[in-house]
This record gives sequence, C-alpha cells and structure tokens, in this order.
Amino acid sequence: MSIANFADVPIEELVALAAGLGIAGLLAGTVAGLLGVGGGIVLVPVLYQTLGILGVDESLRMPLAVGTSLATIIPTSIRSTLSHNAKGAVDWDVLKRWALPTIIGVGLGTWLASIVGGKGMTAVFAGGAASLGLFMLFGREEWRLGDRLPSGIGSWLLGLANGCLSVMMGIGGGTFGVTVMTLYGTTIHRAVATAAGFGLIIGVPGTLGMIVNGWHATGLPPFSLGYVNLVGLALIVPATIVAAPWGVAIAHRLSRGTLRLAFGAFLCLTAVRMGWALFG
Repeated sequence: MSIANFADVPIEELVALAAGLGIAGLLAGTVAGLLGVGGGIVLVPVLYQTLGILGVDESLRMPLAVGTSLATIIPTSIRSTLSHNAKGAVDWDVLKRWALPTIIGVGLGTWLASIVGGKGMTAVFAGGAASLGLFMLFGREEWRLGDRLPSGIGSWLLGLANGCLSVMMGIGGGTFGVTVMTLYGTTIHRAVATAAGFGLIIGVPGTLGMIVNGWHATGLPPFSLGYVNLVGLALIVPATIVAAPWGVAIAHRLSRGTLRLAFGAFLCLTAVRMGWALFG
C-alpha cells in the first residue's frame, strides 16, 4: 500500500494492526530480557505470527517481519552499545575489523533476500534458529575453536557471514556474534557488549535495503515503507524497552543452565513452527 492511501484505511484495521504489533513488542521484550538476547531473534517469529493473524499475505509476512525488526534494532543497539561502553566492555578493535566485511555481507544478504523472497527468508530463519537452538541445547560452554579471534581473511569471512545471515533473518548480529566470539575465548560479558555494536552496523543498511526491496510491493499493511512497517517501529521499540525488565526479573530467578536450555528450546520450537509454515 502506498503512503498516499493511508487516509483511506479503515480505523478498525489500524487499531487491530497497532494492537497486534504492540503485543508483539511486549512479548519480544519479555523473552529477550528473559533469555539475554537481542530482540530480533525473538521479534521476527512473533511478528511473523502476528502478521498472519492480521491477515497479511503469506508472501509478505517474512520480509515485513525482517524489515521491521531490523529498523527496531537501530535505536536499541545505540542505547545498548553506549551503556556497555560506559563500563569499558566494548572491544572497538573487533568492531572496526568486522565493520566493512559485515556491511558488505549485509548488502549481499539484502540482494539474496530480494531473490529468494518470503519462503526463502523463512527457510534461512528456520535453519539459523535450529542450528543455534541445537548448539544451546547440546553445546558446552568450554568448547573452543581457538584462543583468539582470527584476523585477516578469517576476520573477513566471519564478518561477511554475520552480516549476510543476520540481515536475512532480521537480527542485529548479536546472536551469531556472541556465539562466535565465545568460541574463540572471548568472555561472555565482553562478547555481549561488543556484539551490541553489530546492531547499528547491520540495522542501518539492512533497513534501507528492505525499504528498497519492498518499495513497489502490493498488499502491504497500512503505514508500510517498503518492507518496514512504521506502526510496528513506533510501537515495538517502546514496548520492548518497557517489557525487557520483566524478563530480566524472571531470569534472575532461574539458573544460567536453565536459561540456556530455555533459549535453545525456544529457538528449536521456532524453527519447527517456521518449517511447518514453509512445508505444511
């Protein structure tokens, strides 16, 4: 739907869209706070289901979920990175080394997303969520690929992969980034703080790419700028900020092992649900 048609949208449709996206933001914020992850890995499947309930065409649900998620990551990434940096926890050398290959990876992922369409993006998300979920369920914290992050070509390959996969899944790079950095001996606090910076590097070009990809798409819900829904952006960011402390409060009552298993189970169930929607 073009911007010029917004005034013609029935008020009940706008109310339903706003309510659905607001609830999605609250759920995503709670689960993100509970599991200690970036909102994208939670928000995309929640948005996907919400858009389905609201009657958005199946071919548009995943691109809209990914594009809107990427847009919400930008302000939260800035806030998170500044907070971590105030405590001296951000490894700026890693961010500088990964920045260019990550941006190139985002461009590659955005281009691939325009080719594979909604079903292809759903398959990528399901595969990525399943892999991460199984790692959380069966992996061991002491597993290591090396004592330090690779430099040179290795650094470029990691940045390219992180940018490409993250933008196709609508996540800020923290989920993959934290996993990779800890496998190379980075402490979890340092990894989380540094990975927060990936959100801005991935979110800005990724959002612009999804706007361009969906600029001429038809059947979009009201107030959509390409594959970025502005209602979702306006409602989800404050909703996640409000709800995240709820999840954090719950998390402090659970052990680290329980949280890891909960995250893994959540990702695997999400992958199964996405796979069912894809092939069912």
